[in-house]
Amino acid sequence: MKDVILHAFNWKYRDIINELQNITDSGFGAILIAPPLYSDPDGKEWWQRYQPKDYRILLSYLGDKADLEELIGKAHEKEIKIYADIVLNHMANEDRKDKLTFPGEEELEKYSANIDYYEKNKLYGNLKKELFYEGDFNDQVNIEDWTDPIDVQNGQLGDLPDLKSKQNVLHHQRKLFYELRNMGFDGFRLDAVKHLNEKQIENIVDQFYLEDSFLFGEVLATNKAEIDMFLKPFLSETDISAYDFPLQEQLRKAFGYQGSLKLLVDPFSYDKALHWSRAVTFTVNHDLPLNESFRPLMLNPEDEFLANVYIFGRDGGIPLVYSDNNESTLENGSGISHPEDSNRWVGTYKRDDIRAMIKFHNTVIGEPMVILYEHDDLLIFRRGEKGIIAINKSNESMSADISLFGLKNPAEFKELIHGYEMKLNGEEHFNLEIAPRSAQIWLGVL
Repeated sequence: MKDVILHAFNWKYRDIINELQNITDSGFGAILIAPPLYSDPDGKEWWQRYQPKDYRILLSYLGDKADLEELIGKAHEKEIKIYADIVLNHMANEDRKDKLTFPGEEELEKYSANIDYYEKNKLYGNLKKELFYEGDFNDQVNIEDWTDPIDVQNGQLGDLPDLKSKQNVLHHQRKLFYELRNMGFDGFRLDAVKHLNEKQIENIVDQFYLEDSFLFGEVLATNKAEIDMFLKPFLSETDISAYDFPLQEQLRKAFGYQGSLKLLVDPFSYDKALHWSRAVTFTVNHDLPLNESFRPLMLNPEDEFLANVYIFGRDGGIPLVYSDNNESTLENGSGISHPEDSNRWVGTYKRDDIRAMIKFHNTVIGEPMVILYEHDDLLIFRRGEKGIIAINKSNESMSADISLFGLKNPAEFKELIHGYEMKLNGEEHFNLEIAPRSAQIWLGVL
């Protein structure tokens, strides 16, 4: 079974098509693409994808409808699913007189002047008419109290026109997902879920035509208060998955200064991880490096590697791998760039260490997780009889005498990152040594 998601963040569709073989070889089961709804075709900036102009057209700087159809078809040939990131909360912030009408008079004139082009990229509907009108939007007032769910759901997110849960809006959002599903998309990421009210969410997640689709929500919650206020209600009101922000917070604590890896022994049991069946697990997603206020939530590169080993090694959740095009090194709306991020997440999908983690994950899915050794700086566990994970976060070599009960024995095991080999000949214990700031991924040789 292959379920690991590659977040091909802001990749052009043609680039994804060209890399499908590498993505397949790495063991991924799905690809999450950037929002495909109509946005400025000349807008190179990543945030343009999160400012849709029209639901009825699939066209952006990343490619057109034909590119998407080819991507879906070729991915399916390789048994890879395609998930689309979808923005429902708002529309584009544009400097024009009719800024609360979409796509707007000027855009409709553009459609009319080049109708064949826009019809070719049409998903559904009548391109001679407006999609949304001024009455479909909340008041143009930005969110002021981020601890008030009503304000968060009805206020504007950074001047972005905020959609109401009116009949016209709900109709077009249902139609959007229906047509995307018919087009061949296998699942959807719901962006900015904590800014949607219950009616808006139920309008999508309860639709019969999405029963076989994988749906997961981005409920950005960075602390316990936000988790209680936004994430838990979402989980109780729906049965779809979500980013596992509680686990990401626990990873930061465990790998942080004076943190303990014991925090990762069973985080679900004390409400520090989502249930295995609802969790999309991650160490980094696009919001963290691309928003100044969230950058403190990032792990340093060494800890990110160790945390990824844990995420792919543990029992529970669907891991997500983030791979970008150095967007955080470019100046964005804040005028700030981070050259230190250069190439940090470029090509992660084909890195040897990530491939090793995915191979382990795909092999041991469904196997029980048993802790073999727990210490503030060293954590060792096995997955059924097939594999062992060992993580040393300290600056010194560490070793542990581990029980071999439950592992296939006698047997041969190979370490997937460093290439070590281990032969078990019926002994009951084994002394495992792990280098400083490193991890080992052992898998039984079939």
